Amino acid sequence: MLTNEQAELKARLLELDTAAVSDAMDSLGCNRALAGIAPRVDGVKMAGPVYTVQYEPFDSPPTSFQGAGNYIDDVPAGYVLLINNHGNTLCTNWGDILTRKALMQGIAGTVINGSARDIALVRSLEYPLFTKGVYMVSGKNRVRVTAVDVPVIIGDVQVEPGDWLFGDDNGVLVLPAHQIAEILARAEQVLATEADIVRAIEGGSKLDTARKSLGYATPWNPPNGR
Repeated sequence: MLTNEQAELKARLLELDTAAVSDAMDSLGCNRALAGIAPRVDGVKMAGPVYTVQYEPFDSPPTSFQGAGNYIDDVPAGYVLLINNHGNTLCTNWGDILTRKALMQGIAGTVINGSARDIALVRSLEYPLFTKGVYMVSGKNRVRVTAVDVPVIIGDVQVEPGDWLFGDDNGVLVLPAHQIAEILARAEQVLATEADIVRAIEGGSKLDTARKSLGYATPWNPPNGR
């Protein structure tokens, strides 16, 4: 379960979008977007501390049945699952049962460097799910969990326990644990600056004039302060 401080951070994040947060992270030189990971449910947001799950393929076919999802019982409520199947989209790591269990357990969402299935059910339940692929072939007897709550690498992004994930219709960002407060403050200023620019152009200002006068080049630190 999230602490009061974590719950406050989550509430602030959910008032933002990944575009503003990405701009804020750019300003700090720490942009860590998960390229190729796409939302599978429209119009939902997801934010929370990460709980990682690392998979690997079997070297040879197992001689007895091998399930792959029992780790979910240990995921704290309010956390976001990050499942790393090394980008393998030819078998799934998520489906209907895990979705229902995640909702019952209060898990905030799931991000998969791999594939999921039962997407119609996931959408009907409006569960925040972000994946590299969609495929129907089961991961049972094909891949296995090797570690949980450990550092994982997705593309060129290393994700550490304690980091946060934030996702919306644009995709998923990894927020470094030690920079979350500063990222939030800057992202909130980005949105405020952009709102000022929109109001100015709706009031008849030329776009280039509004951008220059209202701090578009550095929206996290507008000229007149905020």
